[in-house]
Amino acid sequence: MRQYRTIGRLAAGVFVAASLLAGTVAAQAQDVTDAQIQTARQAISALGVTNVFDNILPNLAAQLKEQLIQAYPNLEEQITKTVDEQALKLAARRGDLEREAAIVYAKAFTQDELKQIATFFNSEAGKKLLRDQPVANRELGKSADIWASGIARDLEKNTNDALSKVAGKELKPIAPPAAPAPKP
Repeated sequence: MRQYRTIGRLAAGVFVAASLLAGTVAAQAQDVTDAQIQTARQAISALGVTNVFDNILPNLAAQLKEQLIQAYPNLEEQITKTVDEQALKLAARRGDLEREAAIVYAKAFTQDELKQIATFFNSEAGKKLLRDQPVANRELGKSADIWASGIARDLEKNTNDALSKVAGKELKPIAPPAAPAPKP
């Protein structure tokens, strides 16, 4: 239940931010041609950038159902049916978000760049990049952690060796800080 509230608040925040930005984007829309918007839609579709917003309406509907059912538990069936009906009516407005995203991309990239983006990300290599990049990034992060540990170890050893030549005696390795003692 708490997860739905958090998701709902996040979605509400996204809607508020989008509403505030919509005025700015709409004012800039005059600078964007229909051809640019169409090309931007192709790039957005290939990238799947708006897919992360697919669950906003279902999550908001679930949150509203939860709130209403808590307030009126005897109307659970009617609440569920009514909220679902109203959510379906609003689902058509998803296209507004797609248009706004296309305008944002049309402003950020030239039409030629958008064509190149769409072409690449619709190719097998582009699809593979989108599909496998999260795994590759996770593995890269692990590799970077291992590399950093080795670099830290070697930096400390090499520095101690160099300083011991200057100081004329061997320096003690730096011990990691001790964990604080547990409180009684």
